[in-house]
Amino acid sequence: MAGRRNRGSIIVESMIYWQGGVFTVYRKILAVIAVVAAVVAGGFYAFKSLMPPPEETSTGPVYSTAKVIRGDISVGVETSGPLHPNRGGGIVVPYNMEGQGGPASYIIEEVLVKEGDEVKAGQLLVRLRAPSLQGEIESLEQQLETAKKSLAGKLNVEPHEIYGVDPSTGITLRAPEDGRIIGLTVKEGAEIKQGDIVARVVDDSKFKVTAKLNPGEFEMAKDCRKAFLRFNQFEGVIEGRITDINTEPVVEPSPGSGGGGEGGDALYQYVYYMTIEGDNPGLVMPGMTAQVGVAKGETTRPDDPAVLWLRFPAQVEGYSVEETITSTVEARVTKVHVKDRNRVKKGDAVISLTGSDVRDMLEEELEKIRELEDKLRRLYGQYELLEIKSPMDGVVASINAQPGRTIQMGEWLGHIYNSEDMQMWAQVDDVDVLMVKQGSPVKVTVDALPGKTFEGKVMHVATMGKDMSGITRFEVSISVKGTPELRPGMQARAYIEAGSASNVLLVPVEAVFEEDGQPMVEVLQPDGTTKIVRVELGLMNDRHAEIKSGLEEGWLVVTGSSADILPGQRIKSNEILPGTGQQGNGEGQGDGGSPQDKGN
Repeated sequence: MAGRRNRGSIIVESMIYWQGGVFTVYRKILAVIAVVAAVVAGGFYAFKSLMPPPEETSTGPVYSTAKVIRGDISVGVETSGPLHPNRGGGIVVPYNMEGQGGPASYIIEEVLVKEGDEVKAGQLLVRLRAPSLQGEIESLEQQLETAKKSLAGKLNVEPHEIYGVDPSTGITLRAPEDGRIIGLTVKEGAEIKQGDIVARVVDDSKFKVTAKLNPGEFEMAKDCRKAFLRFNQFEGVIEGRITDINTEPVVEPSPGSGGGGEGGDALYQYVYYMTIEGDNPGLVMPGMTAQVGVAKGETTRPDDPAVLWLRFPAQVEGYSVEETITSTVEARVTKVHVKDRNRVKKGDAVISLTGSDVRDMLEEELEKIRELEDKLRRLYGQYELLEIKSPMDGVVASINAQPGRTIQMGEWLGHIYNSEDMQMWAQVDDVDVLMVKQGSPVKVTVDALPGKTFEGKVMHVATMGKDMSGITRFEVSISVKGTPELRPGMQARAYIEAGSASNVLLVPVEAVFEEDGQPMVEVLQPDGTTKIVRVELGLMNDRHAEIKSGLEEGWLVVTGSSADILPGQRIKSNEILPGTGQQGNGEGQGDGGSPQDKGN
């Protein structure tokens, strides 16, 4: 039995060994299969990567569209040409046109401009010198001014008013301001001397009071702007305005010290002065005294605790406006036009002075003034020859003048051109000339002045063209409103406006085509199909066309299609389609969405 068990054990061990070998073989086969699968998968991936993907098929063409918009459009013709001044003038030594003689030659004293300077008509360019003439003119001017002021002072008028005076009526003294006549005591027939005060004119509707404050009151009142005044002569309180407070104290004797005190010395104190103005109810007169209370602007009642009543009484100095009427000559009073305390307006007659002496004096002084003016006028004719002025607005093109040089009357010293009135000569071809009309507005630019635009206008269009190397060209003259920066000969570019329209329907020009001689536009409909629509065109430039009828704002018009692409071309992006980018979106119609939604 023991031997059987040993054999059985050997058989079992042998079977176990055989089964382990089979398992080892299986493992090797599975490893081989995994390697083969990896190789096959890598090869398939490489094949897919190297081979191009099959082209997608589309159910229809891809459209580039643009919306029908509302906006402005302008049409014009572009051309170029040189600029030239339309007007010019000379810098010339002037002639004495009145034929009153004068120096035949002059010395250049000062040259005030140089080539390229901008000048205005009448501007001084060159100053000349004639030594004896200038001194004589200055002397006469002073004599004339003195004589006019003297007579105007006697007549109580402005210097320019002396020419309207009638010497036979004498002199009338007038009110210098609106107000009331005070102190008029002269009678008709009375003799008065030059310098006598005839009366005063005061504006008694307002009075002026000067008050004093001690240092403590000053600190409390320096920010106040309102005052209350109680007068002893009548009941009630008058409200006033503080117009000024002196911030520098003044030393004064104390009231009641009488210059006495201990040791016989007077007592002194610091005070501050305050000026108050008030509206006069008709009772306030100069010399009256009043108790003064001060307060800030919001205080309205004199019995308010906020009112500070000052220690010192104040005195009415006078009225706010006071002017004196003084006799300007020694004469007899011939008429008194007002009474004392009458109200007058500025310029009203107060008294008249006349007599043969007054009349003779006025006539003599007027004649002296006329003689001086006539003599000065003759000299002015020569004095004006000492200044060479610009005959026009413009730019100095040339000037030949040096200080110290002697020149003759009528000599030519230089030239001026007007850069604000320039002219441009240009040409257009036989197609564009039909759009150029006389009077058409023009925008002009100059290469030398980038960013600046000048206004212009077509002045003339040639009716007959000229052959220029096989191309017919028509000459166009354009006036240009320039600036001093422009120079003759500068090359300019002009845009001649041929028409414009505002708030109209516009489409890109590439959306418009022609069939049977009629303008057409292809419209993309909401279902993705297109429809050809006949339209009426208006203005058209290189970007847009005006649609007068046939379309509505917001519709999508076709500006390009994948059907227009040549065979063999592939669409890599929408940029290949006309009108994409800013105008269209290049969306197709194969995804079931609304083409209108994919438009703009």
